[in-house]
Amino acid sequence: MRVNVVTLFPDFFRGPLGLSIPARAAAAGLVTYNLVQLRDFTHDRHQTVDDLPYGGGAGMVMKPEPFWEAVQSLAPEGEQLPPGPIVLMSARGRRFTHADAVRFSLQREVTFLCGHYKDVDHRVAEGLATEELSLGDFIVSGGEIPALAVIDATVRLIPGAISDHESASTDSHYDGLLSAPSYTRPAAYRGREVPGILLSGDHARIAAWRREQAERLTRERRPDLWEAPEHS
Repeated sequence: MRVNVVTLFPDFFRGPLGLSIPARAAAAGLVTYNLVQLRDFTHDRHQTVDDLPYGGGAGMVMKPEPFWEAVQSLAPEGEQLPPGPIVLMSARGRRFTHADAVRFSLQREVTFLCGHYKDVDHRVAEGLATEELSLGDFIVSGGEIPALAVIDATVRLIPGAISDHESASTDSHYDGLLSAPSYTRPAAYRGREVPGILLSGDHARIAAWRREQAERLTRERRPDLWEAPEHS
């Protein structure tokens, strides 16, 4: 799998993608990270990537031309654009979900566009990106933080990226539920004890307890997930 990231800050990604599961996946040849500096696709001596918004108002808007040229540079010979999803990280986007991570993990190539400043010219969203995604109802400094989160969520699902698939399959959201609480040694700590059933060795009862806990936590904390069609 190839992951392209078009950004003003390639260095933002080098540290995190060089650690833990993203790094192991790359070392195993499962994924390649291609960090593209947006300023390389400007044509003035100041490498200008933003300008004042038409119609006035505060803030600066990122220009469409560098994004377009950067993405087109990734296209195979004879093609206009690279294959696979072209994702603009945007506060206007639909909220990213585990299902999106699964979908991306099955692609041969995914391209992420990271905005900054006030906004990105809407023609990038309309004509270049295939979709817009958000992490939630809050604002961060740019698209880099959301893109990194999406990349991590995606790469860990590539077959072989995690050695223990059973561990991943019991994560929150894998089956539409929050995960059950986890415990490890010591069995008692500061007056709090591990639930006795987890020490029983009865795997059937433990599995039933974990399912009950997952359902309870999902009902209490994420009723939106619990009310999804698969749980009704």
